Amino acid sequence: MITEYLDRISITVVAEDSVLYESPYWGQHGISLYVQAEHNTVVRNILIDVGQSPEALLHNMRLLGIDPASIDAIVLTHCHYDHTQGLAEVLKAIGKRDLPVIAHPDLFRLDFIVNPYLRHVGVMAGDSRQELEANGACLFLTADPLQLLPGLTTTGYIPRTTDFEEVGIPLKTIDSEGKVVMDPMNDDISVIAALKDEGLVILSGCSHAGIVNIVKHAKSYSGIDTVACVIGGLHLVEAPMERIKKTVDAMHDLVGGTVFAGHCTGFNAQVELRKQFGDRFKPLQTGQKFVFGK
Repeated sequence: MITEYLDRISITVVAEDSVLYESPYWGQHGISLYVQAEHNTVVRNILIDVGQSPEALLHNMRLLGIDPASIDAIVLTHCHYDHTQGLAEVLKAIGKRDLPVIAHPDLFRLDFIVNPYLRHVGVMAGDSRQELEANGACLFLTADPLQLLPGLTTTGYIPRTTDFEEVGIPLKTIDSEGKVVMDPMNDDISVIAALKDEGLVILSGCSHAGIVNIVKHAKSYSGIDTVACVIGGLHLVEAPMERIKKTVDAMHDLVGGTVFAGHCTGFNAQVELRKQFGDRFKPLQTGQKFVFGK
């Protein structure tokens, strides 16, 4: 239950697959959100994911007037390279010691696909636990929700309750007995912001847990029913139309506010979202900024 609220939150898209029209930003396959949250005059700057190119990320930060040294914590929504690659380089640019890096305990597991060929898609070698800690990270690896600031929290593990949502890609891992098994992506987490007069702002990475599951969990955990905005990737890019339509129908019932979805969402899902939400849906793009609260 969330009992305190943020006074204000701003979210700047510093990495995304596409960029704003006629902008100088660099796009990349990945996502990164710079979040500035305020509660009772305390301001914390949180970076959610880092995309896969630190060069592009830091280039966009410079253009957006974001000083890497301003970052107070980093949240990794899941292990995949397009959300974590280059984190050690980003930590070097931040230049702090004991910087909180929050993620699920399964972050560093082997995660791979076998089609069209065998390929690891999780945290890459240059961003090992040892290298992150050597460059200033203090790892908070937990499956529980973790408060970043009163009114701002991670979701922790997201229960899978829908019968039509799934990971979105045939991922595999190797279990403790050395067996190759399907990877349920238990490490997929999101971030919830609560604002007294507006409700919840939900920030996702890829929504491997299912965006409907995520929204339902955010409502249940927070005790807040109003959803002002959902921002992030929905990983419907390869989903059949039946799943897309069920997802969008459920989202329409659950979200009274806006949806800004990109990255792994896919064109078909964006079209369906536009049909259902009208002007309350827009594609996510590098350079966008959203502000909620005072």
